[in-house]
Amino acid sequence: MIKSQNDYIYYLAQDRIALGLPAKCSIRFRMKQLIWPNPTYQFQKLLRNVEWLTYRRRNNKSIILMLEWLWAKYKFKRLSIKLGFSIPINVFGPGLSIPHYGTIVINPNAKIGANCRIHVGVNIGASGGVNSVPQIGDNVYIGPGAIIFGNITIGNNVSIGANSTVTKSFGDNVVIAGSPAKIIKSNEDNGNS
Repeated sequence: MIKSQNDYIYYLAQDRIALGLPAKCSIRFRMKQLIWPNPTYQFQKLLRNVEWLTYRRRNNKSIILMLEWLWAKYKFKRLSIKLGFSIPINVFGPGLSIPHYGTIVINPNAKIGANCRIHVGVNIGASGGVNSVPQIGDNVYIGPGAIIFGNITIGNNVSIGANSTVTKSFGDNVVIAGSPAKIIKSNEDNGNS
């Protein structure tokens, strides 16, 4: 969760790095974004802006801040619909990477750690009318079409294969795939996913 201006700047920088963009916003980078904007980066930037403004509104009830928050939420919602994203605020840690636009649906109660790479067609949510949702660790790759649901925990350094259905918990340093998902490889030796 973004709780300060420094957090906000850090999250934006980590998201740019995860997307393969420069960590610093140079004049050249800003001009390129004006001429040929990266839609997923624009979305992530708005996501972080709304997260920061939402936190600030808790302690500051000024009209100007409220109007800024409402405008940011409006732009965020509009771009979310255009790109097919149903991604709520305060779910992802820093270093989020959404390489392509297309349908992604995330339950607002899910918690996903730092450095997550998530592809199109992913659905993360509750199961069977219960509000318990997945808790996902750091450095997780989620392949296209993966479905992750229920009261489960996914550890750190995990790769989830394309079109996998994940309904049970998995520990750290594994590659999982299939429907239902199972461990197909352990990354204990090198610690990478």
